[in-house]
Amino acid sequence: MPTINRRSFLQQSAAIIPAVAATPSAQAQDNEPVRHAVIGLGGQGNSHCKLYSSHPDCELVAICDVDPERIVRTQQKVDGAADVLATKKFEDIIGDSSIDSVSVVTPDHWHTPIALAALQSGKHVHVEKPCSHNIHEGRLLAQTAARLGKCVQHGTQSRSGEGIRKAVAFMRDGGIGKVRLAKAINHQHRPPIGRASETSPPDGVEYDRWLGPAPERPFTKNRWHYNWHWHWDFGTGDMGNDGVHQIDVARWGLGVGWPNSVSATGGQLYYDDDHETPDTQVVTFEYDEAYLVYEMRLWTNYTLEGHDNGVVFYGDDGKVDVGRAGCFVTRVGEKPEKLGGGSDLTAHVANFLACVRSDDPSGLNAPITEGEISAGLCHLGNIATRLGRNLQFDPDAISIKDDEEAQSMQTKKYRTGYELPTNA
Repeated sequence: MPTINRRSFLQQSAAIIPAVAATPSAQAQDNEPVRHAVIGLGGQGNSHCKLYSSHPDCELVAICDVDPERIVRTQQKVDGAADVLATKKFEDIIGDSSIDSVSVVTPDHWHTPIALAALQSGKHVHVEKPCSHNIHEGRLLAQTAARLGKCVQHGTQSRSGEGIRKAVAFMRDGGIGKVRLAKAINHQHRPPIGRASETSPPDGVEYDRWLGPAPERPFTKNRWHYNWHWHWDFGTGDMGNDGVHQIDVARWGLGVGWPNSVSATGGQLYYDDDHETPDTQVVTFEYDEAYLVYEMRLWTNYTLEGHDNGVVFYGDDGKVDVGRAGCFVTRVGEKPEKLGGGSDLTAHVANFLACVRSDDPSGLNAPITEGEISAGLCHLGNIATRLGRNLQFDPDAISIKDDEEAQSMQTKKYRTGYELPTNA
């Protein structure tokens, strides 16, 4: 396929957006499957392909990635994927009015731009976590979804886990008394990535399009598949990559939104390589009646309080543990009791498809209004860590108080030709 440069991207986007503004909303008919496309074909993208294509109420009709090798891999591994539209241009999917919904499973810096384009074309969106690359993007995405009345499901699938839903309801009903603190634990071993020299991109890769709104950077394997997570231009570190799941559950269980203040410390105690993001991080979010503490270590392969990744809620009368082994309550003086299982991506997909079919975002388990906040906490934690100072936050105005430098980091500069739509 021909290379698409920034000028042609801008021209094509401008042509698509006005045209779809008057297009009726894409919505599956009652007796027809939802026509779904997946944009981004990494490991999680392939999981989306498999789950959506296997659902009885859905038909996978298109796949997209700038790397032709990933397209071939998906065609080989996912039943039926070899027979659907395969493209390196997400505009081919955005501009197809027969497609009802899309999954956005790209690097973080592309999540909001593609999701906005999909919404404006009348499509429903399942956007992977974190939904945004900065706080402004999350705000814009949530506002656009509300204005257009479209379903936007955030990729925090713990909200569809039956056991976790039960655990949250249990705490809301006073099962462990007043809950005053939740600890979100991101505790695992991620090996070093070393140092990679600059090279030419792999044959057939649309690298400039992959960079998209990010600054121009030479290609290296450490700015490429998966390792892009550890560079601020493209990712959000492991706080936004994995920690967002634990932060989302902790915030959900506490019943809180934007914080009053954020304090953080973090850096690299283990890595000495091309990583830009921390391997060690502790962030505290202060609320009126509770604290949410995020604790991250990427150099340990043993559990903490029984968890690698999980959340512990501390109440007056006991604690609730939420993790990969399920959900447990331990009341004071009693043995642990299992409340149910953990995260459930299959149920998350089913929930999204049900809402798409009814054209009703109100039933989403992880609506973008919640995803915006959970991703936003990750951004605030990273800002506080990078600047090395506490942030005072106005949860009503959604702004950082009395700190122009920190406030400026709620958005970013977009490369010419890849700016966010002005009419989102």
